[in-house]
Amino acid sequence: MEKSCKLFGNKRVVAAIRRMDDLPEALYHPNIETIIILGGDINYLSGMIKKARAAGKTFLVHLDLLEGIGKDRAGVHLLARMNLDGIITTKSNLVKCALDEGMLAVQRFFMVDSESLKTAIKVAQNVTPHAVEILPATVPAYVVEELKNALGVPVMAGGLLKTEEDVREALSKGIMAISTSLRKLWNISLN
Repeated sequence: MEKSCKLFGNKRVVAAIRRMDDLPEALYHPNIETIIILGGDINYLSGMIKKARAAGKTFLVHLDLLEGIGKDRAGVHLLARMNLDGIITTKSNLVKCALDEGMLAVQRFFMVDSESLKTAIKVAQNVTPHAVEILPATVPAYVVEELKNALGVPVMAGGLLKTEEDVREALSKGIMAISTSLRKLWNISLN
């Protein structure tokens, strides 16, 4: 559970960065402790990692969306050598590689029906990530409850959140944290 605590810190909003213009604000935002980069180029990652470390932020990369790196054991090993805190991915083999490297690992699942819930539980039980992220965050409460009960790891959720009310409703379902690229949602006080 120690790594899960590092993943979210004391905050319940995670900055999901799609545009590099958003990174400076996330780095210095008092409500943000964890940043996920959704894409980008491997050539700029080292500098971003250094900035995140200097700002005291937990820094993850969505490996499936990162350009210029293999989506394999060697790619994950390189990221670990770069001192990246962790990855988020839809691929269980990459979760396993990250865990083997001592990195934080979040497995992302798209919840479209009851079969995708069953599949998510089965896949995540095989690799035991530090957390799972589900999309969209608007899933019914029973989905979150079943994931938490079956996996024993925190559930993060993202997608289809536009307002503070949306965020509060998602969190009321038992979601530990939400990820969002909307800067205005980074300002929500959830203590």
